[in-house]
Amino acid sequence: MPLTSKDQLHILYDLLSEQSEVCQGSISECQQIQRLVHSLLSKEDVTNKEVLDLLPDIYHYGRQGELAEDLSQHISNHTTHLQQWTNSIQASNDS
Repeated sequence: MPLTSKDQLHILYDLLSEQSEVCQGSISECQQIQRLVHSLLSKEDVTNKEVLDLLPDIYHYGRQGELAEDLSQHISNHTTHLQQWTNSIQASNDS
């Protein structure tokens, strides 16, 4: 059974919020973030404009994280963004 966009946004939220909370992650999580964003953009059924506008930045974050020499530092450097992104995703799921 394929995941819906809402399911994918929920998984994306979980990944981003966990990285934000613990300031740790893995390369595979960064790759999963990229795959989720790519899938969401290709489906073209995300209707929340705020979230849609954030997806390229979230993809870029995942890509940079995949290539980062110090992933924990990369996550720490993006704490504010992670909090903004998770707040926006959560608000879109609540509406």
